Amino acid sequence: MDEHSGPALEVLGLGKSYAEGRRRRTVLRDVGFDVAAGECVALLGRSGSGKSTLLNLLAGIDRPDTGEVRIMGRSVTGMGEPELTLLRRRHIGFIYQFFNLIPTLTVAENLALPLELNRMPAARRRERIAELLGKVGLDGREGAFPDQLSGGEQQRVAIARAIIHEPSLVLADEPTGNLDAHTGHRVLELLSHLFRDEGHTLILVTHSREVSAIADRIFAVEDGQLTERTEALSW
Repeated sequence: MDEHSGPALEVLGLGKSYAEGRRRRTVLRDVGFDVAAGECVALLGRSGSGKSTLLNLLAGIDRPDTGEVRIMGRSVTGMGEPELTLLRRRHIGFIYQFFNLIPTLTVAENLALPLELNRMPAARRRERIAELLGKVGLDGREGAFPDQLSGGEQQRVAIARAIIHEPSLVLADEPTGNLDAHTGHRVLELLSHLFRDEGHTLILVTHSREVSAIADRIFAVEDGQLTERTEALSW
């Protein structure tokens, strides 16, 4: 998968609806776009517009009614669960609004988990953890537990965890949505610099003008469809 020379992500004619009583509500219809390797794309929209549904479809967590998602040239839509699990483990990183760190594990243990799943040797794991903690400004916090960290520090750990296994694609759902404005701004600066430095492909779901401003391209999710915008908007 890593030798693929085309787009990092291809979305082709994606459609999704859900049953609401006796009716079906269309969340997305005929959504299509490409994302180049190393590009940052923001998906903006009001609450309930379908942004998170689209993110789940990209990750293979949910299945579309129509259309296809390809990551590094491979069809996510056609994969079975074992193959999807392996794809997510090796090639996708996730950043969540509420951090989703494992509370009973230390910072180092949270970061080690993706590497252990990918069978990285212990010595290399230690090197990679130290490298990423340095990049996110958390040197010396390896032994801390999540509840001993501030919200901003927890999100820094979550960002490091998302990219520690060098995924092809990182999906971020409202990455600063649970932080105050000042902390959110600092985390956003880190996110922007870190992803440029590491060269990852990043899809950001947000309703924030400030968050979307770091993206190379911006798409608005409205009425089930995707429209490319030339400037950041917020709702």
